[in-house]
Amino acid sequence: MDFPASVQYLYSLGNEVKTIKLGLDRIRRLLEELGNPQYACPVVHVAGTNGKGSVCAMIESGLREAGYKTGFFTSPHLVSPTERIRINNQPVSEADFSRAFDEIHRVSESLLAAGAIDCHPTYFETVTAMGFWLFREAQVESLVLEVGLGGRLDATNVVDPILSVITPVDLDHQQYLGNTLEEIAAEKAGIIKPGRPVVLGLQHPQIKHVFVADDLEDVATWQISDLQLRVDGCHYKAEKDDIILEVDCPLAGAHQVGNSLAAAVSLWLLGIEPPTIQSGIAKATWPGRLELIRRNPLVYLDGAHNHSAARRLRQFIDRHFRDREIWMIFGVMRDKDVTEIASELFPVATRLILTRANQQRSLETEAIRSLFPHPDSQVCEHVGEAIAMLEAAPPDAVIFITGSLFVVGEARPLLQ
Repeated sequence: MDFPASVQYLYSLGNEVKTIKLGLDRIRRLLEELGNPQYACPVVHVAGTNGKGSVCAMIESGLREAGYKTGFFTSPHLVSPTERIRINNQPVSEADFSRAFDEIHRVSESLLAAGAIDCHPTYFETVTAMGFWLFREAQVESLVLEVGLGGRLDATNVVDPILSVITPVDLDHQQYLGNTLEEIAAEKAGIIKPGRPVVLGLQHPQIKHVFVADDLEDVATWQISDLQLRVDGCHYKAEKDDIILEVDCPLAGAHQVGNSLAAAVSLWLLGIEPPTIQSGIAKATWPGRLELIRRNPLVYLDGAHNHSAARRLRQFIDRHFRDREIWMIFGVMRDKDVTEIASELFPVATRLILTRANQQRSLETEAIRSLFPHPDSQVCEHVGEAIAMLEAAPPDAVIFITGSLFVVGEARPLLQ
């Protein structure tokens, strides 16, 4: 199939969350038929509720700075599904994406016809297998692998990692992972493998006991000094015993202190020298997550799609822009708790522009307005129309485009 046809087929498999089929039998059988490409190179496996994408991005950047040819598997994408499969941080070509799809689809159909699997692999399982297949073909030397949902039964959990990383765990996807923090943490902890080291990001104290490993490095045991928080990142020193790591993080938000420390400690455990860790993290990029995309006026993109992410964005605004006029473009999916997200963000918005992504799951703008009224709100049915409204923003205003990664994905190319 050509690229548009392969993408259309993937979409036909259904929404990757709503049609998820947790379990590893299907993906293992598929990968076995492909010659187990998941074992072709060393893997750093990263799970968590918040920050796992940015931690992955910083680890990948550090490994690339150290001279490794890297693979990077992440989800979801902002604009094109090719973004999910990266080699040296560059999305694979549309031709390679469709070529990998053809191979995985062919093998899947063959296994299905033989009764070796119960159904065609899901959207996420298919793309995961495509990633492993392309990474092996490209002979990447180190792979940074982000969990899709949960950990224990996620399709990525078929690897034997040289390092597992658990970023902060919070309530999300309770219908799949459990209703309590402890239950969700147990699912995330499912990526921990016997005899393999683990880096534990900052966690709620009541769930730390869930994460058990022979070699566990808790970033909370590192001491931070000389911390500088900026509107476009942070700088600090982290020390433990005789180790000193200096970190220049280019990702905005106070929460990135903990995330960048998890990445720095991970790179240190992987044998990367401290100066390379510093320069590698300083070059990291993570689009659509408190991304400063314009400076006059300041425009940030942030897919704050759950309560904890919205709370972090609110804290960032309160810390840096308490006395500035805040314009906010907001759109959200129907399956999110819009009231919790809006209760954090809407009170700090001077002007609110409600919109919706070109996505079936998008919540109608008037429904958002009725759920959480705002004294100065306007409705734009398309993201492009909402972006055009920013021409009226005063030069000292700060603009946030948020609520959904789908909204951010549509806005980003219009602002670049």
